[in-house]
Amino acid sequence: MSFRWVYAQPEQEDRVPALEHSLGVPEKIARLLAIRGIETYDDAKTFFRPTIDLLYDPFLMKDMAEGAERLALAIRKSEKVLVYGDYDVDGTTATACVYTFLKEFGVDAEYYIPHRFKEGYGINPEGIQYAAEIEADLIVSVDCGITAIEEAKQITERGMDLIICDHHTVGDAIPEAVAVLDPKRPDCDYPFDGLSGAGVGFKLIQGTLKKLGLPNTIAYKYLDLVAISIASDIVPIIDENRIMMKAGLQSLKTSPRLGIKALLELIKMPVDDITTSKIVFSIGPRINAAGRMGDATTAVELMIAESYEEGRALALELESINLKRRDKDSTTMDEALAQIDEELDMEDISTLVLYKPDWHLGVIGIVASRLVDLFHRPAIMLSNVDGKIKGSARSIKGFNIYDAMKECEDLLEQFGGHEFAAGLTLQESNLSEFRRRINKIAYHVLSGTKFEPELSIDTRLDFKEIDMKFWKLLAQFKPFGPANLRPIFVTEGVKVVGIPTVVGNGHLKMKLRQNGSGVFDAIGFNMHEFLPSVRNGQPFNIAYVLEENYWNGRRTLQMRLKDIHLS
Repeated sequence: MSFRWVYAQPEQEDRVPALEHSLGVPEKIARLLAIRGIETYDDAKTFFRPTIDLLYDPFLMKDMAEGAERLALAIRKSEKVLVYGDYDVDGTTATACVYTFLKEFGVDAEYYIPHRFKEGYGINPEGIQYAAEIEADLIVSVDCGITAIEEAKQITERGMDLIICDHHTVGDAIPEAVAVLDPKRPDCDYPFDGLSGAGVGFKLIQGTLKKLGLPNTIAYKYLDLVAISIASDIVPIIDENRIMMKAGLQSLKTSPRLGIKALLELIKMPVDDITTSKIVFSIGPRINAAGRMGDATTAVELMIAESYEEGRALALELESINLKRRDKDSTTMDEALAQIDEELDMEDISTLVLYKPDWHLGVIGIVASRLVDLFHRPAIMLSNVDGKIKGSARSIKGFNIYDAMKECEDLLEQFGGHEFAAGLTLQESNLSEFRRRINKIAYHVLSGTKFEPELSIDTRLDFKEIDMKFWKLLAQFKPFGPANLRPIFVTEGVKVVGIPTVVGNGHLKMKLRQNGSGVFDAIGFNMHEFLPSVRNGQPFNIAYVLEENYWNGRRTLQMRLKDIHLS
């Protein structure tokens, strides 16, 4: 698949030469900074050196004073506390984070993660009943609760207090609780609203420590869990998230907790190799697998394991669950593609709405994401659970799937999410009308588009500009992630040196030169179809990211190709 290249532009072009001069960096580095909103020398200093002391005061968050005071009281009085989480990576890391904090202070704490299929997302009657049975004095919800209006009332009526830590979009009303911590609250002036659920839980820990008269630096030991949540929940890695991500990665590399260490050794990942990307594609999916297949308890137990042996056993269990999840993924993807081929006319639809009653609810979100990548259309995958249709939606740039759901809310029993991802529940009798209406909404919003996937390019770059100084500066842009993606460059008029080959499972491998420059290794994963085009000796243009390749004790720069355009 080839992409339409779209070049990023800084909001103010004059910032580029100003940054180049004040920082003494190459023009292309200054351009990359300007594109990321860096305007001044001080901005650049903070970007390149995101130190932990730059974290915001937790009490800038609405209701933090009340929430921290209540949790501090629970610690002082040794009350019974239930940490109520969610079954995804963010929810389980947030649960492990707050639960471990409370246990370290001797609190009689327990945790509760709802079963994905039996109970669904968020605070529910089963969880409230469990809290009552264990005689909890306080419930702390993490990564959920912002829409729990009725559930919050039930908790109060049962004589329990509630602190909500969430980061999801706020509905029309805010639950009544001791504290509702959510930086997305319209009445919250917290400087950064992009925190993960675990990030909000971390801020509560910081605030509680201060109320206890202790240094909030004690909370830093939980940043490894926060880093896993930030990477896995695809929140923007800028501002405060960037600070916590960098510190958390360092913690994972130097002192991983026992369960995580066991998992890393099981999958043969050296701690020095841990990056945002490795969390997203290797660590996160394994932690997430338990919740996707139903019960996320194993994931939490892994992260709170008190011995390596216990962690090893849990890691093995997670790996087994993950293998089953991958089998389900593969089968569901094949069935979805067959349904598209047999039932849908891609010329007539703007949204893929696919339904099969026995699809596994835990994997349809993953498959929806792959369909978006493949067809560059919003995709909604639906299954049947206990007589109701439930599903996951994923979207593309320019189409807010949450807003589209809101226009269909008369057909839905429940929905929630954000611009690019959402979940929904509806009656089967409304499926046909929902499919018609969501497609109509997408048609109007996306009218004029050819559904051609875009590739966002940071800047053009000549090979002669690439040297180790450039690479060392570029490496300081890490950690990469949403809102600070690994820069994609375009170099025009390159030629193959020697003979290009196909290696592995269809990967294009070759050496490239531009206008008498040095020679660079390049590899394009699953790009074997370009082989005939590049071996004819004619120049072509490449889009790529730069990365360091380490082989036989030697480090070299390598280009990982994203796309090729013939000149």
